[in-house]
Amino acid sequence: MVPYRSIEDPAKLRRLLESVLLLERAMELPDLLRHIIEESMSMTGARYGALGVLDEGGTALSQFVTVGLDPEEEARIGPRPTGKGVLGVLIRDPHPIRVADIGTHPDSYGFPPNHPPMTSFLGVPIKVRGEIFGNLYLTDKIGWSEFTGDDEVLAEALALTAGIAIENARLHARVAEIAVYGDRDRMARDLHDTVIQRLFAVGLSLQSIVGTIEMPGIADRIMAAIAELDETIREVRSTIYELGSSRVESGVRNSILKVARELTPVLGFAPRVTFAGPIDTAVSDVIAEHLLITAREGLSNVGRHARATETLMTVTVSDGWCRLELVDNGQGFHEGQTDTRGGGLGLLNLQRRAEKLHGTFDVGPGESGGTHLRWEVPI
Repeated sequence: MVPYRSIEDPAKLRRLLESVLLLERAMELPDLLRHIIEESMSMTGARYGALGVLDEGGTALSQFVTVGLDPEEEARIGPRPTGKGVLGVLIRDPHPIRVADIGTHPDSYGFPPNHPPMTSFLGVPIKVRGEIFGNLYLTDKIGWSEFTGDDEVLAEALALTAGIAIENARLHARVAEIAVYGDRDRMARDLHDTVIQRLFAVGLSLQSIVGTIEMPGIADRIMAAIAELDETIREVRSTIYELGSSRVESGVRNSILKVARELTPVLGFAPRVTFAGPIDTAVSDVIAEHLLITAREGLSNVGRHARATETLMTVTVSDGWCRLELVDNGQGFHEGQTDTRGGGLGLLNLQRRAEKLHGTFDVGPGESGGTHLRWEVPI
């Protein structure tokens, strides 16, 4: 709502217009918040300014951006305010507050140690699309004992414009994010249409000449190269699906990788993790929950029992199945220790989870030693 009081001073009106035009520039949100404070301080003659952003519940401050204090002063003051005292009044009752001495306000909470003295105070709420985004705080009007009515009107007008600018900044961020995902999709298509097809062609060419080679060892070396190409193709495919997914930050892949990072200290080394197929788009939330538990339990078992130095976890979605395989180079499979029938409650739990989802679970010796765990369920 536009303040009902008018500003008679032409210089102040011109200054307000200039500030409004400056706020209409495309800025990232952190820069915009600081700019709002600086403009408000300049317009009202405040020595210090701050902008507090409310948390999701709207009951406390989650961010507190300040202008006027140098870094050493901020460090000496300590933790940022969360919304107590007079700042809390503005949160509970979002209407302008103007007082000559903040210390005399009945809700004054006082200042922490090493905080510079502040007297006059002006606070106004900032709304974005009708909801309170945060509050603008101005203190210590230079050369005056208190902020004036004109200052309050100017701060309200700027807060109104700031709300629109903040919404614009959010929209710009969303548009940029959409553009990034569009570019990711383009890169994914390029990888699929060029890199993968070329790798396939090279692999097929090598396979076609293996049978014609009679020199000892050469055929084995070519087969090893073909195997490397196959592994590269799998990794590129995993990258393609990751690029094409719009759930990178909160998807199943990210959660699996987070589990791997969390259990690295238990293992004593970082596990290798590979993906194949549309992990983030095809795996339901129900399956994802069981999949993450299986990954955590499997890696934990390697860390506790296997005495391994390497482990590879592969998560695949193909042919209507979600599959997790875990292979290590540890001391190997021992009947009764890792067999699901041998009473291991953790592994037995994983088997039950697979069966609950109409899938299968198996653990046994790996082809080259160590242990091979396989958990798969239909999607």
